[in-house]
Amino acid sequence: MSNQPIVFEEWKTADGALIAVARLNTPKALNSLSLEMIRMLTPQLKSWAEDDRVRAVWIEAEGDKAFCAGGDIVALYRSMTEPQSGSGTSVGTAFFTEEYEMDYLIHSFPKPVVCWGHGIVMGGGIGIMAGASHRVVTEASMLAMPESSIGLYPDVAAGWFLNRTPGRTGLFLGLTGARMNAADALFMGLADRFIKHETKAAVVADLTAHNWQGADAFAVVSSVLRQHENQSADALPESPVRAHFDTINRVTDADTLADIVAQMKELASGEGWLAKSTKPLSAASPTSLALCWQHLRNCRQDSLREVLDKELTLSKNCLGKGEFAEGVRALLIDKDKQPRWRYTSLEEMDSDWIDSFFES
Repeated sequence: MSNQPIVFEEWKTADGALIAVARLNTPKALNSLSLEMIRMLTPQLKSWAEDDRVRAVWIEAEGDKAFCAGGDIVALYRSMTEPQSGSGTSVGTAFFTEEYEMDYLIHSFPKPVVCWGHGIVMGGGIGIMAGASHRVVTEASMLAMPESSIGLYPDVAAGWFLNRTPGRTGLFLGLTGARMNAADALFMGLADRFIKHETKAAVVADLTAHNWQGADAFAVVSSVLRQHENQSADALPESPVRAHFDTINRVTDADTLADIVAQMKELASGEGWLAKSTKPLSAASPTSLALCWQHLRNCRQDSLREVLDKELTLSKNCLGKGEFAEGVRALLIDKDKQPRWRYTSLEEMDSDWIDSFFES
């Protein structure tokens, strides 16, 4: 097995065309996205976009646990807390700048991009997957945007895609960090196809056996995936988001964020998926909740490019203002799970503090 954090391959098709493959290859770290990986993947994607032999791109990950559990936030923590040597951009600023460029590249890619989103897909992993033209989830897929637990906010174009989910499910997901299964991802428009993981080799075999010359590459990919989706239908789980859609819309409907969060917290004392999903709200950073709420409101009419530009400003401010560093410290560095948030509640928060995150 290669020790490179991303492995690149090319699969030859029956007619001599190529399917280009990028495999995230740090399974012990749940394939968390590092700056090094971004700097490997971005130029490779650009080269594949220009290469006429490449008809489609396939992105997957090594191991069965995770496609990608998010960004390498421990490296970002070091960037925030250790003195930087020399002048120039900090690792954190470079990470967010280059990550969002890569996400935009995937969203706007001129050829089909299949993302095989098996296992855990969180944060930066959703950033990669969201832009793919053909997003596949499996029976083991678990998607989440849990940034509010670490003093960050849902980024990687979440201001764009969470505003495009049914009803207010995107706001619910962004505030709670609730875990979604494959059926939830399909319902919310964050995935396109459900295919059993054990059939992956058969999907690849069908794609490579195809004749791509003169064919619409997007249609070729869709037809193969559709066939395997039809054969996988019996394994699709129920969607809790769809089942609780009316309740989610009700509790996310109020005139202030504090009222919304209070209504959501009332569900936490109950049983089942809704209770489990809303419990983390009590430990979440009030700053993060306010950033998520404000960001989604600010981005309602924005293009993808405009959203990513706004997120770069927000994320750079998160690197410098301490809340994000404290969240990572409590969860992953000292692991005391006792973050000392700047404000302990939404009610006592200073609105100037939140506004300052949105200023470049």
